[in-house]
Amino acid sequence: MSTNATQTLDARGMNCPLPILRTKKALTDLARGETLAIVATDPGSLKDMQAFCKQTGNELVSSSENQGEFAFIIRKS
Repeated sequence: MSTNATQTLDARGMNCPLPILRTKKALTDLARGETLAIVATDPGSLKDMQAFCKQTGNELVSSSENQGEFAFIIRKS
């Protein structure tokens, strides 16, 4: 995944709830406005990331799926 994100998280091969837990931990290291790029293979991560951002107030900038990999960009609020 090529991105200009501040940080990248590889959550491939992890199942729920690990992608969300690792995302939450990675976001704590970022300053407000910085972005985190996540790549996951868990199909449930699509709904999980949307719900996580809604609950935490972080912005889900983008999400996409390509050949079983899900890519997300989250901006810390």
